[in-house]
Amino acid sequence: MLTLMIDAMGIGLIVPVMPDLIQEVGGGTLAEAAIWGGILSTTFAVMQFLFGPLMGGLSDRFGRRPVLLTALVVMALDYVLMALAGALWVLLLGRVIGGITAATQSTATAYIADISAPHERAARFGLVGASFGAGFVLGPLLGGLLAEYGTRAPFWVAAALAAGNALLGWIVLKETVTDATRRSFNWRRANPLGALRSLGRLPGVTPLLVVYFIYYVGFAVYPAVWSYFGKERFDWSPATIGLSLALFGVAMALIQGGLIRPILRTLGERGTVVAGHLFSIVSLIAIAVITSSTWVLLLTPIAAFGGIIPPALQGIMSARVADDAQGELQGALTSASALAMMLSPLVMTYTFAQFTDAQAPVYLPGAPFLLAAGLSILGLFALLVGTRRST
Repeated sequence: MLTLMIDAMGIGLIVPVMPDLIQEVGGGTLAEAAIWGGILSTTFAVMQFLFGPLMGGLSDRFGRRPVLLTALVVMALDYVLMALAGALWVLLLGRVIGGITAATQSTATAYIADISAPHERAARFGLVGASFGAGFVLGPLLGGLLAEYGTRAPFWVAAALAAGNALLGWIVLKETVTDATRRSFNWRRANPLGALRSLGRLPGVTPLLVVYFIYYVGFAVYPAVWSYFGKERFDWSPATIGLSLALFGVAMALIQGGLIRPILRTLGERGTVVAGHLFSIVSLIAIAVITSSTWVLLLTPIAAFGGIIPPALQGIMSARVADDAQGELQGALTSASALAMMLSPLVMTYTFAQFTDAQAPVYLPGAPFLLAAGLSILGLFALLVGTRRST
């Protein structure tokens, strides 16, 4: 959990400064910077998509510990590269390397599955989300404050966090893969399409993968355009953007770390997914149309309730997969979310640019959030149609 939290801190640290950094390195307007932001985010996601199953498969064969620690060291070096970037192509290269190292989220989640009984996994996957939420509390908050010292300062701190995390893992992280659960490495299953195809043969898994994918396409509106949206609609500074993301992270951590358990007990895993979609639809529409920054911030905890969807879906799917394939499952889920992040940032930032440009037929900075609300409605429909019985 601490490993995941520090990883999220490293990512969240750089979010508040990205609009200013892209304009500093490449010039252009905020709308153009948003387009470049979408390209960088998509590049990051492409690498996660390609390498998620590979990392999961390697961890099933060689263990979680070596995969995690190697990735953390490379991640630290990648942040140093981005701190020194003087051109957009260097930032692009940094996102390529960063996406590969971030693909180990599947390995960390498989570690949680290794040490959890089947009936505990959904709630503990919620703790994984809570760890990310806690990281996004501290990361953007610290990143917004560090932005006062320049657009490069957050990258240096992110590098230090990743290096410190690798050292901590070297000291305390124990291996959980045993000879009984070790699985031979198979290149045919260690690619995103092969892993998804293999999991798709399991009864009832394909509809849940579709819902999982649609959720992340819509959810990606937050990392893709939030900084640009806040700056355009409310003229927020990097510090304010960091504070707003920290508020979202606090709510996400509280919901996924504490409230997820009673919600699961009350509604069940399928009911929890339905409730999460309803909260997402309402909050996304509200964010899109409200023009008061105060009310948008007050809506943040409601928006965070959508975060109950992934752990509930993961719990359902994990129960349908053998113990020696948990890494493969989490790798496939990483690829599914990364595939969503490949498509969504380009679509969301393009939508933002089209509705904020000087020649826009209708000025509506919140247009990407309306699009995300539509996707949440589609995801809810896919869940109800694809899974007719209680899970």
